[in-house]
Amino acid sequence: MAEDHIRYDILAQEALRGVMRKVLSEVARTGLPGNHHFFITFITGAPGVRISTRLRERYPEQMTIVLQYQYWDLKVTDAGFEVGLSFSDIPEKLEIPFAAVRGFYDPSVNFELEFDVNQEVTDAAPEIESLPAPAPAKSKTESPTKKAGKHSAKKEVAPSASEDGKGADVVSLDAFRKK
Repeated sequence: MAEDHIRYDILAQEALRGVMRKVLSEVARTGLPGNHHFFITFITGAPGVRISTRLRERYPEQMTIVLQYQYWDLKVTDAGFEVGLSFSDIPEKLEIPFAAVRGFYDPSVNFELEFDVNQEVTDAAPEIESLPAPAPAKSKTESPTKKAGKHSAKKEVAPSASEDGKGADVVSLDAFRKK
């Protein structure tokens, strides 16, 4: 087989990350339309990932967040995104480079993107940056029917967990992996 000097695999990955970047940029600007929401899986030890020490200790390898009902301050750049989320009623700020994202899934339309994360990225854990947990900027005039600025973060949660009115539970995906 001939050697691929153009590296179509890398070009395709960059194009697909561009889809995710464009979708998140639009959501940051206008809010989530309809029933759309996103599961985003990323490597916690990748360069540029900034999360609190508490989250990094709990999820040393990878983490899946959900942007749905209670997120705030979503900001998107060419290199990545940052978002405010609540974990066990503790507000956190996460900064995630697009290069650290392994998966992007919108279950409302069954759309999924999977990315190859460069092995050098996953081996770079010594360069870990941590963020303190900031308080969310809440507005008293915000109505529950207006979902443009606040949405949810949680780890893979059983449907019954979010329907009973309690907060989201965070569950490690490692517990479900075959060893």
